[in-house]
Formats: sequence, C-alpha cells, structure tokens
Amino acid sequence: MPRAVAAGPRRSAEQTREHILEVTHDLFYWQGIRATGVDQIAQRAGVAPTTLYRAFASKDDLVTAYVERADRLYREWFETTLEHAEPDPRSRILHLFDAQLEQVDPARCRGCPFLMVLAEIPDADLPAHRHAVASRRWVRQAFGRLTSDLADVAPVDDPVALADQLMLLFEGVYATAASVGRSGPTVQARAIARALLPTASAPDGASQERG
Repeated sequence: MPRAVAAGPRRSAEQTREHILEVTHDLFYWQGIRATGVDQIAQRAGVAPTTLYRAFASKDDLVTAYVERADRLYREWFETTLEHAEPDPRSRILHLFDAQLEQVDPARCRGCPFLMVLAEIPDADLPAHRHAVASRRWVRQAFGRLTSDLADVAPVDDPVALADQLMLLFEGVYATAASVGRSGPTVQARAIARALLPTASAPDGASQERG
C-alpha cells in the first residue's frame, strides 16, 4: 500500500508551490535530478502526488522551475553581495571573491547547480538547459559590467578579456570546492583576482593600491 502523506498546515497554492520547490532544490542539488523521482519529492514535501502535479504538470516542468528559482536566488545573492561592497569597481570585484569563499562551504555547497544541470540535461532544446546557460551568460555579463566600470578609473587593456578571466576563476572555485574543500585552491582565488586587477591611478599619476 502507498504510504500515507502526513497532513500539514494549510497553504495557499503559491505557498505550496514554493514549498515543493524548496524540497526539490535540496533533493535535486544533493542527490541529482535523474536520481530523484517525483514521488520522492512529494513524500519529502508532505504533499500528495496529485497536489504536486497540480503545481507542475510534469517532472520536466518541475526541473525548469527549479533552475529558474535557483537562478533568481543566485542573482539576488550576487547583486546583494555587490551592494555590500565598497563603491569602487576593484573593491566590488574582490568582495565577490570574499563572499564566494564563504558560500562554498562544503557543508552547504557541492558545486555550481547550473553546471550540474548542464551535465545532467545536455539537450540544448530543453528549457532547463537553456535557463542554466542563460544564468552563466548573466554572470559573464555581470563581470563585464564590473570590468567596464573598472576601465573608467584604471588602466584596463581589454575589459572583455579581463571579465572572462575573472569568470573562469569564479567558476573554477565552484568546480574545485566540493572535491578539495575551502582550504584547497579556492583560497587562492581572491589573490589571483587581485593580481589580475589593475589599480586606479592617483591624480599625480601614482597608483593607488586597495584591497
């Protein structure tokens, strides 16, 4: 016989949807998308499978919603991190690497969820794949804006190339943190970023070192 679903507090349809997505995130992120079934998500969420399917028509729809939600939360983290940085572009970039080092604690991070999605869902025509690609493109554009701002106050030969170098470094932290922890190569990321960034010039032509 199927296991009974425990009754929980009454939620609105939107609250139920968000609750299911929270549970989905934990299972998809830590166990994998293909390894996690819809029935397992429903059971963990404490909802009937029919309730889940009212919110998401299929597993593909649930996967897409999972990626969309993860992207929204990641962009919020990225932007909030910049808001708490010093206003000059160089400090803003370095602050991202400081915040990332805290973010990739192996107890709550096993890598980049979007790279995992791309590995599990290689079909470029599927919405989840497209959203994961869009997320990484957004990060590249965000670094591009930062290096463009830096070029206004410091000698940057090629802001686009610098942005790509920083993105490779940033993504590399996610790729190595799960396997070797925060005490491995990840601790070098900020120092490498700092070495890549030129310093602003003082009015008299002397460079001003910050960070």
